[in-house]
Amino acid sequence: MKKEEIDHLFKAEKEQLHKLHDIIKQSMQDEESIVENLLHPPQEILTPGQTISDKVARFGGSWTFIITFLLILVAWIVYNSLLPNNERFDPYPFILMNLVLSCIAALQAPIIMMSQNRQEEKDRQRAQNDYMVNMKAELEIRSLHQKIDLLLQEQMKTLYEIQQKQMDLLNQIQSKLASHEQQ
Repeated sequence: MKKEEIDHLFKAEKEQLHKLHDIIKQSMQDEESIVENLLHPPQEILTPGQTISDKVARFGGSWTFIITFLLILVAWIVYNSLLPNNERFDPYPFILMNLVLSCIAALQAPIIMMSQNRQEEKDRQRAQNDYMVNMKAELEIRSLHQKIDLLLQEQMKTLYEIQQKQMDLLNQIQSKLASHEQQ
């Protein structure tokens, strides 16, 4: 091979590496904001009301609450059923107990719903993060496709150049054979 041909091949390889470098650089720029958002999610600042609603919902949905509540209700009913009539503070049909239960339910339900709404927002944020991770993976796959396409394109170009050079050499050999046969 001539020096010019070797220099041309080195130049082509250098251009190919430059194109791959540009693809990688673009891919990294595209991913930078996604990675930054995933690594440093915005911090959640809770108001006192939100903190209380989370604690009430956590306690209200626990076995501790259920067992304690059942024990209090059983104690209330037993106390007001077994004591003499003049010492009962809430005789049967337990109207005061029904009032207390209604008040607890009326207050507890909205507080639990506030906590559930906040949890739903957290779930939305997690879904957004999952989407961002999927986008990052998609960008990586696109980048890999571009790299492979570029490599295949450059390989095909190199193969065609080599084939052309082989054809030129064959033509030179053929012309030299033809000139030797004529002599």
